Amino acid sequence: MNFKNWKSVASLLSAAALALALAGCGNATTNEGAGTSQQPAQEQSQSQAQTDLKTQYPLTVTDATGESFTFEKAPAKIVSVSPAETESLFALGLDDQIVGVSDYDDYPEAATTKAKMGGITKPNEESIIASEADIVFTGISMSEDAVKKLRELGITIFKTDPKSIDDVMNNIETFGKITDHQEKAQEIITQMKQDVTDVTEAVKAVKPEEKKKVYVEFSPGWSVGKGEFMDELITVAGGTNIASNEEGWYQINEENVIASNPDVILYANDVIDENSKTLDQIIKARSGWDQITAVKNNAVIGLDANLLSRPGPRVTQGLKEVAKAIYPDLFQ
Repeated sequence: MNFKNWKSVASLLSAAALALALAGCGNATTNEGAGTSQQPAQEQSQSQAQTDLKTQYPLTVTDATGESFTFEKAPAKIVSVSPAETESLFALGLDDQIVGVSDYDDYPEAATTKAKMGGITKPNEESIIASEADIVFTGISMSEDAVKKLRELGITIFKTDPKSIDDVMNNIETFGKITDHQEKAQEIITQMKQDVTDVTEAVKAVKPEEKKKVYVEFSPGWSVGKGEFMDELITVAGGTNIASNEEGWYQINEENVIASNPDVILYANDVIDENSKTLDQIIKARSGWDQITAVKNNAVIGLDANLLSRPGPRVTQGLKEVAKAIYPDLFQ
């Protein structure tokens, strides 16, 4: 069965929370010389902000596994074996520094031209070593054990494990500090925060008793419970995730879904099985599911899997799509 970008999600493991270390800050500059005075307050503030956004090396940061990394300078060669991290790094403007990506990395277009480093759960060790990368980034699809084995080979690998939209933004901020692209990181984060605000403002009038029950299926028989960013997308979008009584990524009980009777069913629109059936066809063909409100009302809605499955800079675009699917009348 072809699960595409969702294939690895089922094997995700929980990891330690990401810890961030702030880069040092410099001082504001002043004009000196005969007949000159200090900069006006506004100019000083702008100068200070620009200085603060320059990374002061050496910089020490800690990843989701608790491993500490000290950078003496911005990395010249970067490998990413996680589609979400790859998107973040390209969004920061690091095209020239990125020398390798995973076999699954397809966005942005520039990522498809980079050297392939193998899978997202078990990348090609030889290719990574040959790339001579200063740092390798990985994400939610790689277990800590796999990361440990790569480190034992002398590979410097930085792992993330975002559980929320805030975690995603914190990761982008950290990447900006590591690579001395903090100004761009703040631009991205500002837009992401605006996306969240747009959604929360649009759904704030939805009363608790009017919240729609939502079920999401990203791979046949697999959904997501509390404690993961995809669950948060549903919640922030004003919905109630019927799977939130469980934690993490798990296989569903079909009878429980029928009993929960979701108002909306969301599914990954790029999943096709060996019989060329799409995920919505699989869902609708299940015994008893024709009695679910979402199916009866034709509220079984396909969404771009990448926007939902990748906790990178486009995750808030995914949030918008989730909100529109749940409450289309609020997003005309």
